[in-house]
Amino acid sequence: MPSRKPAAYRGFTNRLTADRLTALTILVGALGYFVDVFDLLLFTIVRVPSLHALNVPDGPALLSTGIDILNVQMAGLLMGGVLWGVLGDRFGRLSVLFGSILLYSAASIANGYVQTVPQYEALRFITGLGLAGELGVGVTLASELLPKNMRGLGTTFIGTVGVLGATAASVLSAYIGWRTAYIVGGVMGLVLLVLRVNVRESGLYRELAGSRKKVPRGNIFMLLKNPQLLRRYVSVILIGAPIWGIIGLFIALTPEFAKDFGLTIQPTPANAVLWCYVGTTFGSFFSGALSQFLKSRRKSIGVSLAMLIAFLALFIILKPDTLFGYYLMCGLLGVGAGYWTMFVQVGAEQFGTNIRATAATTVPNFVRGLTIPITAAFRALIPALGVTGSGVAVITVVFALAFISLFSVKETFHAELDYIEV
Repeated sequence: MPSRKPAAYRGFTNRLTADRLTALTILVGALGYFVDVFDLLLFTIVRVPSLHALNVPDGPALLSTGIDILNVQMAGLLMGGVLWGVLGDRFGRLSVLFGSILLYSAASIANGYVQTVPQYEALRFITGLGLAGELGVGVTLASELLPKNMRGLGTTFIGTVGVLGATAASVLSAYIGWRTAYIVGGVMGLVLLVLRVNVRESGLYRELAGSRKKVPRGNIFMLLKNPQLLRRYVSVILIGAPIWGIIGLFIALTPEFAKDFGLTIQPTPANAVLWCYVGTTFGSFFSGALSQFLKSRRKSIGVSLAMLIAFLALFIILKPDTLFGYYLMCGLLGVGAGYWTMFVQVGAEQFGTNIRATAATTVPNFVRGLTIPITAAFRALIPALGVTGSGVAVITVVFALAFISLFSVKETFHAELDYIEV
């Protein structure tokens, strides 16, 4: 008769297998965020050459058309955040990881073949719709699979690897052209789809889904009808708003700000994004490590926010007049903005298992969607304040709201996540 392995040995091997699956899930989440950032920033990087190829002239038309397409993309992210968040709570975290990347991949490849601005707008909307599920569900899975003292480390890994996607997009687009870059992004998504076959579903979600108790899952109206949940939800969104205020204005519109600064040699959006996200890579690691050291999400985010304000003030006051100086300041802004994934972690930890994916997935996408009112206010103020003055006025309001919101949310570093909202 074949000998049976001792129970202790079987327990050890089962635990080892579970740990490997958890590690694989975290890795795949990081690669998913890499693809997310790659494509999300790709339009910013290739905005000028791609619109030139579609016969959009330089000047106000180039700025206006670029902002319109960016806003359409952000609208897709807004709608997709709600869609994938609800699906993640109702049908499982893994359903989102498969569905979102498949939609994104098809749309991204199609982006490489656009011939008109309306086609470009439509496909950027669909791409945004697909991308919307990546980060929030990835962080939700990491938060639910890891013990509380390791949650921040998992998120830090996802964030640090993910933001390298912008660096890859900047470098690749310089060598292979904007159409091929979109196709490469779509192909990466399809490869990632294959890797996700073995990812692990959250145990907390499986327990909730298997419960006989009728618990509402993925009901976004719970966030809107309950005043306490709504206040918490809006506060988390506003905490992350400065990041996309900086990226959507000072980085994405680099040609316009550099011209206003008086630079004779114009920096490119591709290089501005590259150096900003090199800084964000360090900022993401710093924010996560500081959170672990201080055992506090709020203090870590507060430090990053203060750094972001200081670096932006330096940027505006110095008005760098060389390419090196300009790109250096973009990198420093990226360091300050590196608390992005830590802020999404806070969003996941603020809510119960039955609406956690809905909250964590919609929060970053609503922040990205704030690019629409931010750029609208920016454009409206330009005639009165100029490009730089308008940017400063808008971002000052965003920073003020972020600090007020940060002090209104609860600390979640030691929070247990095994609970539901009723």
